[in-house]
Amino acid sequence: MAHIRHDPTTTQKGKITYNSSIVSGIVALAIGEVEGVALLGNKSKGIKLTFDKQGIIADISVKVDSTENVSALAFKIQQSIKHNVESMTNYKVAKVDVHVTDVNFPETPAI
Repeated sequence: MAHIRHDPTTTQKGKITYNSSIVSGIVALAIGEVEGVALLGNKSKGIKLTFDKQGIIADISVKVDSTENVSALAFKIQQSIKHNVESMTNYKVAKVDVHVTDVNFPETPAI
């Protein structure tokens, strides 16, 4: 479980605690916002998070559509994860590694 202490005004005292599954859910949501990509398997298989002093390090395994530009899609995934995690929590994202492990090809009808 990850813990973070947040004191924006220095007059409030308290601790905000995020369970790592909450952050995994945010990451899965961020991946779902990118068209042409799907998380490989379920959250526990396709998302690995490491909480570090510099921020969250995310290892993401996805499959992409064959019609997509893979490098542009990976960049969109990184940006989406960084934006969603940092806007919904008090964590910083240090690094997002995207592993493209499968490609979805459109089904062609049999002739």
